[in-house]
Amino acid sequence: MEVPQEPGLGRRTFLGAAASVATVEAALGRDYLTAGRESKTFSGSIVEVGGIRVGHFTDTRRPTGCTVVLFDNGAVTGVDVRGSAPGTRETDLLNPLNTVQRVNGILLAGGSAYGLDAAAGVMQYFEENGLGYHVGSHVVPIVPAAILFDLNMGDGKIRPDRQAGYAACQAASSSRVPQGNVGAGTGATVGKFFGLKNAMKSGLGTASLRVGPELIVGAVVAVNAAGDVLDYRDPARILAGARASDGRTFRNTLQEILHGVTLPNGSAHQGAHTTIGVVATNAALSKAEAAKVAQMAHDGLARTINPVHTTADGDTVFAAGTGGSTTKADITIIGVAAAEVMARAVNNAVLAATGIPGYPAWRDLSES
Repeated sequence: MEVPQEPGLGRRTFLGAAASVATVEAALGRDYLTAGRESKTFSGSIVEVGGIRVGHFTDTRRPTGCTVVLFDNGAVTGVDVRGSAPGTRETDLLNPLNTVQRVNGILLAGGSAYGLDAAAGVMQYFEENGLGYHVGSHVVPIVPAAILFDLNMGDGKIRPDRQAGYAACQAASSSRVPQGNVGAGTGATVGKFFGLKNAMKSGLGTASLRVGPELIVGAVVAVNAAGDVLDYRDPARILAGARASDGRTFRNTLQEILHGVTLPNGSAHQGAHTTIGVVATNAALSKAEAAKVAQMAHDGLARTINPVHTTADGDTVFAAGTGGSTTKADITIIGVAAAEVMARAVNNAVLAATGIPGYPAWRDLSES
């Protein structure tokens, strides 16, 4: 099935949109106004868990890129895959029955299945630093990965590769994590059930929260859903989604489905979407516990994306425990917090995004 390409997303137009990312980031934390109602981004980022660095590679040639989450001392990790069209790497290894207990980093990338090539660059970075699973005199870095589909955003021949993954590692930092049109969220869009012409720009978001005196849970997510993104604080309100014929109001995908709308042939392309993310905590987890936390974190997607986990998506969430805290936390509490912080990160991905030709962002509609 051929996925239509969006014209006008060459290097010059993309650079013009990317130049405003710094302005967007400077605004994070203040109130955004839409229809007289506040939409304030949630605070924090996944690096506040501690022992975590995040780096982005954002391709300036067309909207795509990748994001790495690096664990300074490794992390016990689990995964939960929903939807019917995932693109992943090393997820079988995370099964509690399998041998390796800790991973060195996680890659989130655009470029569809081609974007999994970026994991080779992450492995190279770890190998050069002597980090990985030791097998005799050899070291094998463990880098699970997940991808989203953004090949229809400009020239699909340009996608994250080995060099992109390596560059993201070089850029990794434990300081503030840029959000919006960066890394794996560079080519992310939402609201595509009725075709790309109705879609809006999304991006990458992050958030964190503290539970009690010591437990910290954070999330980072690239939101590329077929469905609409809802305001976490007011689920009846759509922040970004399928636009109506006027280009500024919303069709409300859920309501149209419930009223029996017939989707145009090929409108919600199978596998041409997908939301991917990581939740992390400073608690110590087993692989089985990490898998449960990843499972519960999907509730954060369900609270903010509708429809979600569809046949057109391959939604994947990793969960990691760094063990930086010596306090033993209840897994249910961690899972509840993971769902909460994932929902916040999804909203941040939309609120921080900047529009590009053919795909307005939340802020573009809210300013009218």
